[in-house]
Amino acid sequence: MNPFINQKNFFLIAGPCALESEENAMYLAAKIKEITNTLGIKYCFKASWDKANRTSAIKYRGPGIEESIRIFKKIKEKIDVCIATDIHEAWQAEKVAEVVDIIQIPAFLCRQTDLIEAASKTGKVLNIKKAQFLSPEEMGNVISKCEYFGNKNLMLCERGTCFGYNNLVVDMTGLVRMKKLGYPVVFDATHSVQISGGGEGYGNSGKREFVPYLARAAMATGVLDGIFMEVHDNPDQAKCDGSCMLHLDKLEPLLNQLLEIRAIQNKYSYGAI
Repeated sequence: MNPFINQKNFFLIAGPCALESEENAMYLAAKIKEITNTLGIKYCFKASWDKANRTSAIKYRGPGIEESIRIFKKIKEKIDVCIATDIHEAWQAEKVAEVVDIIQIPAFLCRQTDLIEAASKTGKVLNIKKAQFLSPEEMGNVISKCEYFGNKNLMLCERGTCFGYNNLVVDMTGLVRMKKLGYPVVFDATHSVQISGGGEGYGNSGKREFVPYLARAAMATGVLDGIFMEVHDNPDQAKCDGSCMLHLDKLEPLLNQLLEIRAIQNKYSYGAI
């Protein structure tokens, strides 16, 4: 049974794109928890310990697995939040499972059988991002792999679909179609505004001003179990994906709007599959 699911409310997975420092991670985790506690939203802190798919070999990737596990443990103990992070190779699954509650499978890797097997065998909740090149229905094949390897604690995450070069679109019907596969659905509101390879020097760029619009639209489908958003107190100075991240100051107003949308769904019981 997935402990993050609440039929009356959505949960939030949020934090910086990458771990930048212990101080910054502790600050963000504490501030976001303060906001979500006030609003009654279940919260899980997310940060990547290694951005293994950066466009450039010289760009910041993260502090590495050992230092990140130390920071994650401290956040968990001091802030009292659950932890989510991603893995890119099979050997990493057992290592991060020492501390994390949610293992995230990156979109480009959601078809990698060895990675799915290793993550599944940890018994942790898996947040599996739908690849930009897959249809919602094709995520059924990923589900089958997880189930074969003994894990049904799954969540399926939408993060946009390739639309030509350097562009993503979000098909809101895709959320409904993934929900019909029988597992919780999460919407990644920040990576969905990413312009892959469209930045200066062929790096990534993004349009963070569209994050609230997509988040509200996704919540209005009535099928979401959770929202994923990368959040930073100073996105313009972030070491990774700053152009996509929501500013911390804008988080509480947006969550309030999402709660209002969810309240309408609960009142009229629409959105059921």
